[in-house]
Amino acid sequence: MSYDSYETLKVQLDGPLAIVTISREAVLNALSSTVIAELTSVAGELEISTDVRVVILTGAGDKAFVAGADIAEMQELSPIHAQAFSAMGGALGSSIETSEKPWIAAVNGFALGGGCELALACDFIHASEHAKFGQPEVKLGVIPGFGGTQRLARRVGVAKAKELCMTGDQIGAAEALRIGLADAVWPHAELHGKVKELALRIARNGPLAVAEVKRLIHLGQSTTLEHALALEQRSFGLLFATADQREGMAAFLAKPKRAAEFKGQ
Repeated sequence: MSYDSYETLKVQLDGPLAIVTISREAVLNALSSTVIAELTSVAGELEISTDVRVVILTGAGDKAFVAGADIAEMQELSPIHAQAFSAMGGALGSSIETSEKPWIAAVNGFALGGGCELALACDFIHASEHAKFGQPEVKLGVIPGFGGTQRLARRVGVAKAKELCMTGDQIGAAEALRIGLADAVWPHAELHGKVKELALRIARNGPLAVAEVKRLIHLGQSTTLEHALALEQRSFGLLFATADQREGMAAFLAKPKRAAEFKGQ
């Protein structure tokens, strides 16, 4: 499968990893409708790839992950077109959040507005020490439209989400880590190497099991503990019908113990 046809993205395959780079450095990788459409398309392509096990999402250059939505494009939107644009960004976030593959945001600079929301849809957010996060939409007379009011509250708590969304303030990487918005902060030059290390640790594990972990934790946030535990027990049992389970346990019990070779089957 070729990923060379995208206008605003660069997609690099590195073993079991896919590295997706939003490549609009001149405008700090702003999210235009074209970027959103292309990200949605590549997310769908990567989802059906049997070779890719983890996706890393980042921005081109050293200044920005995504500095926000493309304000020049948004300025003259009618209410109905603005709602459609919001739905488009929302669908992208949902496709990342519900993907069977883990997505890691490597936040290499500004993650503002839609950029912060895009990172929030990922499973992990690792940031450069230079990163800045914020939801500054109120400064433009609007609100976050790609899931920011909801995913941010689930990550950092209701009061802190209100503060960030109502003030429009930017926070640095250290503060993002303190409040739980970022999962790790690294020296700028080490960010991509550290993210790749995490991605490879995940990619070595059984992909069906990893997908079930992601699915169950996501579903468990919106149901009762009793129901979530029942779902977990069912998935635990079903995974014993897979070749991956047989391979993983055989590898563990082998003398000498060997690394499992999972096929996602």
